[in-house]
Amino acid sequence: MKFLRITTLICLAFLMVPMASFGQTQAQNDVSEIKALILDEQAKANAGNYENNYSAEGAIEFWSSGGLMIEIQPDGRDFNGGEQNLTRKHIEVISLVPGKAAVAFYYSEGSIKPKNSDAVKVYRTRVSQTFVKEGDDWKIRSTHWSPMSGGSGTTQVAND
Repeated sequence: MKFLRITTLICLAFLMVPMASFGQTQAQNDVSEIKALILDEQAKANAGNYENNYSAEGAIEFWSSGGLMIEIQPDGRDFNGGEQNLTRKHIEVISLVPGKAAVAFYYSEGSIKPKNSDAVKVYRTRVSQTFVKEGDDWKIRSTHWSPMSGGSGTTQVAND
């Protein structure tokens, strides 16, 4: 009888550990997935391959040019024709609702030449992005790019 009670307690303890840490584990997964997405997206963009990682609901953005708020349609932005050589670094991600919503903060530095705009040779911005989970994928719902001291934001002020 004593053996049965000990065995039952051990089994219950093992069952409760995963349940108690599920939110933390999911939040850690969110951080890893979003960091990988941010870095992968930039590597592809530097190679001229732009993916649409925007939400099916579209997104709202403030660009580093200091212009007005820009509404991004669900089909994303047209980057084709532009060039960039950027590095995203010091990425921090906070899972707001594990498995559903998160926010990322990072720096983007390098050079950029948006389509139909002047080149920026010393592009340095702070970035905050809100991500939502749609199906199995993280999608961008909002972005705020702001220039850093000693650098410039983009010269682009319209979604063209």
